[in-house]
Amino acid sequence: MSSRAIKQEVLGLLALADLEQIGDEMCRYAEKDLVNPLFSALSRPEELVRWHAISLFGQVVPRLADKEMEAARIVMRRFLWSLNDESGGIGWGAPEAMAEIMLHHEGLAQEYLHMLISYLRPDGSLAHQDGNYIELSALRRGVVWGIGRLAAGQARELATRGIQADLLPCLQSEDVEVRGLAVWALARLQDGVVEINTGLKAALLPLAADTGVVRLYEHGKIRVVTVAELALVALTRLTLPSGT
Repeated sequence: MSSRAIKQEVLGLLALADLEQIGDEMCRYAEKDLVNPLFSALSRPEELVRWHAISLFGQVVPRLADKEMEAARIVMRRFLWSLNDESGGIGWGAPEAMAEIMLHHEGLAQEYLHMLISYLRPDGSLAHQDGNYIELSALRRGVVWGIGRLAAGQARELATRGIQADLLPCLQSEDVEVRGLAVWALARLQDGVVEINTGLKAALLPLAADTGVVRLYEHGKIRVVTVAELALVALTRLTLPSGT
């Protein structure tokens, strides 16, 4: 089958409503044959097609890595290059797809997690040049969503790397999506935490009255939720210390 035919079939599958069905159908193709069609889907106008492509990257690239790690690294480097100012592109969907891939492949997470985190960090002094802060709020949404998504399997590692401090400034963003996604990500990072975090509670409390609307992708679906609703969920996940 030609690459053009595969691309058309893949785009058609990504438009389906059932993510599990899409994943099952994609197994008919070799992983390498799916990479370029999935990249092209990230720039499609249909919102759910773009998100489904992000989810499928999290299935396809880990399988590719298990067979040929260097081929998977090339995919990750494509994402990194797309977020580089010198690329001439925008990098739509790149942070989200990177996160989805790393959630499902420990080896790739070990190699590239620091890069995803760096997009929330400004350049520091010469001794701490670990920042690649993304100015464009539309892309920063993707980074924050990616952190929240990774919390499903990498919450402890993210906490060790100080991610909460990176997310807190996002709560003050003028971009409602960045604010809401930061709340969502911080809530997911609290799972399993037993000590109260008074600083985080104080930062979240004002957002419990924020009526801004966020479109949140989870479990293959898009739901519309307010920042206030997300903040209330986050506050309930902040538990009191044992014995109180």
